[in-house]
Amino acid sequence: MTPNAEAFLNSLFRAAVAAADPAVAVPKFLPEKPTGRVVVVGAGKASAKMAQAVEAVWGPCEGIVIVPYGAALPTEGIEIVEARHPVPDASGQAAAARILDLVSGLGEGDLALCLISGGGSALLAAPGEGLTLEDKQAVNKALLSCGAAIDEMNCLRKHLSRIKGGRLTVAAWPARCVTLTISDVPGDDPAIIASGPTVPDPTTASDAREIAARYHLDLSDAVAAYLQTPAAETPDPTHPAFAAAECHMIATPQMALDAAAEVARAEGVAPLILGDALEGEAAELGIVLAGVARAALTHGHPIKGPAVILSGGETTVTVRGSYGKGGRNSECLLSFGLHAPEEVSALSCDTDGIDGSEDNAGVIWVPRVAAHKAEARPYLEGHDAYSFFEKAGGLVVSGPTHTNVNDFRAIYIPG
Repeated sequence: MTPNAEAFLNSLFRAAVAAADPAVAVPKFLPEKPTGRVVVVGAGKASAKMAQAVEAVWGPCEGIVIVPYGAALPTEGIEIVEARHPVPDASGQAAAARILDLVSGLGEGDLALCLISGGGSALLAAPGEGLTLEDKQAVNKALLSCGAAIDEMNCLRKHLSRIKGGRLTVAAWPARCVTLTISDVPGDDPAIIASGPTVPDPTTASDAREIAARYHLDLSDAVAAYLQTPAAETPDPTHPAFAAAECHMIATPQMALDAAAEVARAEGVAPLILGDALEGEAAELGIVLAGVARAALTHGHPIKGPAVILSGGETTVTVRGSYGKGGRNSECLLSFGLHAPEEVSALSCDTDGIDGSEDNAGVIWVPRVAAHKAEARPYLEGHDAYSFFEKAGGLVVSGPTHTNVNDFRAIYIPG
């Protein structure tokens, strides 16, 4: 039986999100609560639900966790602070400073449990000595519009920070630091997730300067000067703080894709996972995926319908000229729709429930949306995909999911 494409695609997205639910993942990796002092700190889109999961096992805990506005959840002891994302604000700066103060008061035999997920880099706003919040905000805004990949963005962020790039673990030493991480980056590298506040950093200040030069970022005099100082270098990976530290990857994009594939099989639809780390310009990836869909529909390669082609990863949007509303998922799928066969349907959503800075998780391309295809190109060229899908009835609105394992894309090929 051929499934209803829209209902089917939405069920795959729900399965992908459920596979990364912190309430399920956290207890599997939570260590035994030690007898010494324990503080729970963290930041990211999933961190409030991670904090809830910790207290469900350990009971009320001392600590501070930072989440985006609208993503707070009730906890017993851990304080949940809301701050701005993706551009940092004063709330995130104040909370990050309090986290540093809190872990700095720990001693040998104590534990810092760190709950880290995507989005944490902007939320942990602790500018380097002599830098201002305005300096960090300007750098973040420039990075978000220049087309830099997430690892490049976070390299520069680390070298302008007092908390990222392993500095949080060093601040907590000699206490033991245990990190539970939910990945939102291609390759699941903990040094990239939230700019790796608790793990050694393989990059250098020289790398950060090179990235700024490559993307022609207009750095303030203070930022440019800071990147030339020893303070910009992250802690040495041989620092003793890292020897006793642990980092556990508790949910990943691949887990989400695997869960969606299982749902597809149960519906009699063959899944094909292209990979969990597809990157590049959102609009260009949309064209590539449309080509794959056309080949599947026409030639039965790389898979014959009824089938669903799944992928994850994080694309980028390089803004050229004026721009409207819409995140990378919306832009990718609008480009896909312009080039895909009319028989094909597709969905592209961010598993955190927010695509870019709008109120939608992403978008869906089904016949009622495709009926507006002739009007679509100006929206794509103006980086205004949200407005197109809003008009065409293709927005997918889930609200915050309290997890984040990057983007989820599904293309349905009928049989």
